[in-house]
Amino acid sequence: MNKVILCGRLTRDPEVRYSQGENSMAIARYTLAVDRRVNRSNQQDGQTADFIGIVAFGKSGEFAEKYLKKGTKVIVTGRIQTGSYTNKDGVKVYTTDVVAEDQEFAESKNSSAGNGGSFGGSAPSNEPAPSAAGDGFMNIPDGIDEELPFN
Repeated sequence: MNKVILCGRLTRDPEVRYSQGENSMAIARYTLAVDRRVNRSNQQDGQTADFIGIVAFGKSGEFAEKYLKKGTKVIVTGRIQTGSYTNKDGVKVYTTDVVAEDQEFAESKNSSAGNGGSFGGSAPSNEPAPSAAGDGFMNIPDGIDEELPFN
Protein backbone atom coordinates (compact mmCIF):
# COMPACT_ATOMS: atom_id res chain seq x y z
CA MET A 1 0.00 0.00 0.00
CA ASN A 2 1.30 3.46 -0.93
CA LYS A 3 -0.48 6.11 1.20
CA VAL A 4 0.83 9.43 2.52
CA ILE A 5 -0.82 11.98 4.81
CA LEU A 6 0.91 15.35 5.26
CA CYS A 7 0.02 18.54 7.10
CA GLY A 8 1.96 21.68 6.31
CA ARG A 9 2.05 25.13 4.75
CA LEU A 10 2.63 26.04 1.11
CA THR A 11 6.03 27.68 0.65
CA ARG A 12 4.76 29.64 -2.38
CA ASP A 13 1.72 29.81 -4.66
CA PRO A 14 1.15 26.66 -6.74
CA GLU A 15 2.67 26.59 -10.23
CA VAL A 16 -0.05 25.42 -12.64
CA ARG A 17 0.32 24.27 -16.22
CA TYR A 18 -2.16 22.66 -18.56
CA SER A 19 -1.42 19.55 -20.60
CA GLN A 20 -1.55 19.74 -24.39
CA GLY A 21 -4.21 18.15 -26.54
CA GLU A 22 -7.94 17.99 -26.92
CA ASN A 23 -8.64 17.17 -23.26
CA SER A 24 -6.19 19.50 -21.49
CA MET A 25 -5.73 18.86 -17.78
CA ALA A 26 -4.48 21.10 -14.98
CA ILE A 27 -1.20 20.03 -13.38
CA ALA A 28 -0.42 21.97 -10.18
CA ARG A 29 2.92 21.71 -8.37
CA TYR A 30 3.67 23.14 -4.97
CA THR A 31 5.90 22.51 -1.98
CA LEU A 32 4.68 21.88 1.57
CA ALA A 33 6.79 22.79 4.58
CA VAL A 34 5.99 19.99 7.04
CA ASP A 35 7.16 20.47 10.63
CA ARG A 36 9.52 17.81 11.87
CA ARG A 37 9.32 16.49 15.42
CA VAL A 38 12.82 17.20 16.65
CA ASN A 39 14.63 15.97 19.73
CA ARG A 40 16.85 18.99 20.52
CA SER A 41 19.71 16.81 21.79
CA ASN A 42 19.80 14.81 18.54
CA GLN A 43 19.25 17.73 16.16
CA GLN A 44 22.10 17.66 13.66
CA ASP A 45 21.42 19.97 10.73
CA GLY A 46 19.21 22.60 12.39
CA GLN A 47 16.37 21.93 9.93
CA THR A 48 13.00 21.72 11.68
CA ALA A 49 10.84 21.15 8.57
CA ASP A 50 10.84 18.92 5.54
CA PHE A 51 9.96 20.40 2.17
CA ILE A 52 7.81 17.95 0.23
CA GLY A 53 6.94 18.32 -3.46
CA ILE A 54 3.24 17.88 -4.24
CA VAL A 55 1.65 17.42 -7.67
CA ALA A 56 -2.12 17.58 -8.24
CA PHE A 57 -3.79 16.59 -11.51
CA GLY A 58 -7.14 17.49 -13.10
CA LYS A 59 -9.83 18.86 -10.78
CA SER A 60 -7.44 18.66 -7.82
CA GLY A 61 -4.97 20.81 -9.78
CA GLU A 62 -7.72 23.33 -10.56
CA PHE A 63 -8.66 23.42 -6.85
CA ALA A 64 -5.03 24.11 -5.92
CA GLU A 65 -4.80 26.88 -8.52
CA LYS A 66 -7.99 28.58 -7.32
CA TYR A 67 -7.79 28.23 -3.53
CA LEU A 68 -4.26 27.44 -2.34
CA LYS A 69 -1.79 30.27 -1.75
CA LYS A 70 1.58 30.74 -0.06
CA GLY A 71 1.23 30.14 3.70
CA THR A 72 -2.05 28.17 3.44
CA LYS A 73 -2.10 25.29 5.91
CA VAL A 74 -3.42 22.13 4.25
CA ILE A 75 -3.71 18.41 4.80
CA VAL A 76 -2.76 16.42 1.71
CA THR A 77 -3.52 12.74 1.28
CA GLY A 78 -1.94 10.94 -1.63
CA ARG A 79 0.73 8.53 -2.78
CA ILE A 80 4.49 8.70 -3.31
CA GLN A 81 5.60 8.55 -6.92
CA THR A 82 9.21 8.27 -8.05
CA GLY A 83 10.61 8.92 -11.49
CA SER A 84 13.67 10.06 -13.40
CA TYR A 85 14.68 12.13 -16.39
CA THR A 86 17.88 13.17 -18.12
CA ASN A 87 18.62 16.89 -17.82
CA LYS A 88 20.12 19.09 -20.53
CA ASP A 89 23.65 18.23 -19.31
CA GLY A 90 23.00 14.51 -19.84
CA VAL A 91 22.79 13.77 -16.10
CA LYS A 92 20.07 11.43 -14.87
CA VAL A 93 17.94 13.15 -12.19
CA TYR A 94 15.75 11.13 -9.81
CA THR A 95 12.49 12.62 -8.52
CA THR A 96 10.14 11.89 -5.64
CA ASP A 97 6.76 13.61 -5.38
CA VAL A 98 3.50 13.10 -3.55
CA VAL A 99 0.57 12.83 -5.97
CA ALA A 100 -2.35 14.52 -4.23
CA GLU A 101 -5.57 12.53 -4.05
CA ASP A 102 -7.25 14.79 -1.46
CA GLN A 103 -6.50 18.35 -0.29
CA GLU A 104 -8.19 19.92 2.76
CA PHE A 105 -7.81 23.24 4.52
CA ALA A 106 -6.29 22.71 7.98
CA GLU A 107 -7.41 26.06 9.41
CA SER A 108 -9.81 28.90 8.77
CA LYS A 109 -8.82 32.02 6.84
CA ASN A 110 -8.95 34.04 10.07
CA SER A 111 -6.48 31.67 11.74
CA SER A 112 -4.06 31.83 8.83
CA ALA A 113 -4.22 35.64 8.75
CA GLY A 114 -3.25 35.71 12.43
CA ASN A 115 0.01 33.83 11.91
CA GLY A 116 1.39 36.23 9.31
CA GLY A 117 1.82 33.49 6.73
CA SER A 118 4.71 31.91 8.63
CA PHE A 119 5.36 28.20 8.65
CA GLY A 120 4.68 27.83 12.37
CA GLY A 121 1.57 26.21 13.75
CA SER A 122 -1.49 27.84 15.15
CA ALA A 123 -4.37 26.79 17.33
CA PRO A 124 -6.77 24.49 15.51
CA SER A 125 -10.07 25.98 14.43
CA ASN A 126 -13.36 24.65 15.78
CA GLU A 127 -14.94 25.41 12.41
CA PRO A 128 -14.87 22.47 9.97
CA ALA A 129 -12.92 23.24 6.81
CA PRO A 130 -14.06 22.50 3.26
CA SER A 131 -12.10 19.86 1.39
CA ALA A 132 -11.36 18.92 -2.19
CA ALA A 133 -11.66 15.25 -2.86
CA GLY A 134 -9.82 13.69 -5.76
CA ASP A 135 -12.76 14.58 -8.01
CA GLY A 136 -12.22 18.31 -7.31
CA PHE A 137 -15.57 18.84 -5.61
CA MET A 138 -15.64 20.45 -2.19
CA ASN A 139 -17.35 18.83 0.77
CA ILE A 140 -18.85 21.70 2.73
CA PRO A 141 -20.23 20.74 6.14
CA ASP A 142 -23.74 21.83 7.13
CA GLY A 143 -23.98 25.11 8.97
CA ILE A 144 -21.40 27.01 6.92
CA ASP A 145 -23.08 29.86 5.11
CA GLU A 146 -21.15 32.80 3.75
CA GLU A 147 -17.96 32.74 5.84
CA LEU A 148 -15.96 30.06 4.05
CA PRO A 149 -12.24 29.94 4.97
CA PHE A 150 -11.16 30.77 1.43
CA ASN A 151 -13.33 33.86 0.84
